[in-house]
Amino acid sequence: MPDFISIAQYHQDLKAGNISCLSTVETYLQKIEAQKHLNAFVEVYADEARNRAKELDLLNAPQGKLHGVIVGIKDVICHQGHQVTAASHILNGFTSIFSATAVERLLSEGAIIIGRLNCDEFAMGSTNENSVYGKVLNAADETRISGGSSGVGGSRTGRALYGIAWK
Repeated sequence: MPDFISIAQYHQDLKAGNISCLSTVETYLQKIEAQKHLNAFVEVYADEARNRAKELDLLNAPQGKLHGVIVGIKDVICHQGHQVTAASHILNGFTSIFSATAVERLLSEGAIIIGRLNCDEFAMGSTNENSVYGKVLNAADETRISGGSSGVGGSRTGRALYGIAWK
């Protein structure tokens, strides 16, 4: 998978048949697995992401502003039918009965949610070192903190982890 500079370029490549949503999902799943030691994801929705990608690939052209864009959601954002723990033992085993407006909007624009991202407990922190799942390592430099309550939220960390920067 090439490094995309923008969503517009990605959509052009989809329209031209140079790439598919499914191949993009597979690439991200491989990158997530290869970088598993960074502890960025607490849960990966591999089968769900593949199925969503297949559905989007059946459409003739990108249908929404985020068609086929791969998104990870912070473990404090509710996604119906999925666990959300806010990186705390207190919510262990809780499954959301609704989706947050942000999730609904992402999905309505064609995004593919690939998993749940680690964060500081209840997103109360700035280093991502205080999570029930353990700290997130900085992909650009593992000797430094990942930064932010989401760990992979920093652009350098995200680019290093995924090799892609959406604009």
